[in-house]
Amino acid sequence: MDLVKTAGSKPKARIDESLPFYPLSIAVLTVSDTRDEATDTSGGLLAQRLSAAGHVLAGKAIVKDEVEAIQAQIRAWADDPGVDVILTTGGTGFAPRDVTPEAVRPLLRREMDGFAVVFHQASYGTVGVSTLQSRALAGQVGETFVFCVPGSTGACRDAWDLVLAEELDSRFKPCSLVGQIPRYRGVCA
Repeated sequence: MDLVKTAGSKPKARIDESLPFYPLSIAVLTVSDTRDEATDTSGGLLAQRLSAAGHVLAGKAIVKDEVEAIQAQIRAWADDPGVDVILTTGGTGFAPRDVTPEAVRPLLRREMDGFAVVFHQASYGTVGVSTLQSRALAGQVGETFVFCVPGSTGACRDAWDLVLAEELDSRFKPCSLVGQIPRYRGVCA
């Protein structure tokens, strides 16, 4: 199926159902001093959404808002060839204990500047200018993609439903990030 195009406009992005779906192995890290497995609604939402989309939950953990703890878990998953993508939730605001960007940024070999832009555009539609209070971040640690989003369940819903669901779907056109995952290079363009 060709991309839908009107005269003088750019192609419309969409999921091409005629293409194969390639599931990713995605780990979810909740950064919080107060949440536990029973109260981790944000991490739970991301785990549920990614599983419902056909991806595999490669791991789920909760760590304190501490640089060393965050870095240790990110490094462990990034070193695991069974993990393609890491989603973090929490620690991206301006509270004194919010240190996720400070923990993750030094680990990145490449930063994905556009993620924060697109996340903020999507988030603006639901929370207005309050989106300015998020320091959402994404990039690669080694070959593993890492996306850091706020800890609210609403922000995680925005991040998955309005940004990540399509970008992590191999059938998304005009292009998907899946083709940059090492095990799918050459299979998914």
